[in-house]
Amino acid sequence: MSTPKRWHVIASAATLLVVATPAVVASAGPSDTDTARHGRAEWAGSWAAAVTRGNTVGLTNTGLNNQSIRMIVHTSVGGDRLRVRLTNLYGDQAVKVGHATVARPNTATVDDRSDIDAATLRELTFGGATSATINKGAELLSDPLDFAVEEQEDLVVTLHFPVLTGPVTFHGQSKVTNFIGATDLTTAADGAGFTIRPNCCWMFLSGLDVERRHTLGSIVVLGDSIGDGNGSTVNANKRWPDLLADRLVDARPEVRTPGVLNLSLAGNRLNHEGPEPGAGGFPGYNELGPNALARLNEDVFPQTGVKTVVTHLGINDIWMSGDSAEQIIAALRQVNQQVKARGLRSLAATLTPYEGHGNPGVWTPEKDATRQAVNNWLRGAGAHEFDGVLDFDAVLRDPAQPSRLLPGYDSGDHIHPNDAGNQAMADAVPLRLLGL
Repeated sequence: MSTPKRWHVIASAATLLVVATPAVVASAGPSDTDTARHGRAEWAGSWAAAVTRGNTVGLTNTGLNNQSIRMIVHTSVGGDRLRVRLTNLYGDQAVKVGHATVARPNTATVDDRSDIDAATLRELTFGGATSATINKGAELLSDPLDFAVEEQEDLVVTLHFPVLTGPVTFHGQSKVTNFIGATDLTTAADGAGFTIRPNCCWMFLSGLDVERRHTLGSIVVLGDSIGDGNGSTVNANKRWPDLLADRLVDARPEVRTPGVLNLSLAGNRLNHEGPEPGAGGFPGYNELGPNALARLNEDVFPQTGVKTVVTHLGINDIWMSGDSAEQIIAALRQVNQQVKARGLRSLAATLTPYEGHGNPGVWTPEKDATRQAVNNWLRGAGAHEFDGVLDFDAVLRDPAQPSRLLPGYDSGDHIHPNDAGNQAMADAVPLRLLGL
């Protein structure tokens, strides 16, 4: 939260490359397949966020102390029951959760998204208790709750932390306003008590699952700031994975569709750690996360019902770290091998252009040649290794200047697509590659 604004822009641009490509492969075993065939209820991921360690200064470092945080999440698929996943993966100590609730927003007060519809307010419990402890380095799953979740709807999760949490485990680029206030505000319908209102940060919250029949599991997008929505409109859910989820529902209204779980992380790299500095004076931050291969066991494989993984990463390795095409390709191949070893469908996406972005040295002709070499491999030999390739470069580039984004798709920083560019990416995903 203390990251300078100019670097938030650059970090998201880099993350943009790390957009994961959608893929569909049955990760469930035979028993799950039989369950789906006979129409019994199953759990599927509807929303998720990649999380990282708190930064070295600011609120994410000091933590919350007798404070509540109200967070808005946007579902991809619906179901008859829900459960929420909390995380202290990167914490320095056990974290006490004093109270937790879920509700729908009050749509009558559209100017204040912190208000909730009191008639929909429900308590979350953990082993039957309304309070719980998240052990250091652990996750905490709520009890299943009878709460009908709709497709493509906003839900509000409010958590109270009665004692100092220490450094938070969080997602730094939410592109949605969340709310922090003093004392236990978990049951407050009026959001006036939430006096801190950053356009960022899901804290200690990493997933929401729904129970549904005939589920097709989930598609995981493993990406960077492009998938994380940098350049898209705040509070509008215009990230390309959100728009892909919209498209799936619209295209198949008569049948169940897979959930879309956006595990993109702004500034993430295939081969480097978030705090590592980069070109153009970029200092690096914890919130950019660990290298993508380290994220597989934390962000990808544990997701509920994952069947397809879309990997869109590598651009940050180029502009930040000056990696060679060979280094990037080797990492992409390793991601693909590990995803397929889990019985999942593995897709990849080409790296999009970014000439004009950042300080001197961020973009160079040599770095663009590296990007093109990675894309040529993905379109050629790589296409025979992955289960499919999404050519986002072809979608977003300016035909007159292929090293630049098409002006109509440029958010203004010359690396992240705007809402129209995100829509174009979502529309370009061949549904057959998702097994649909």
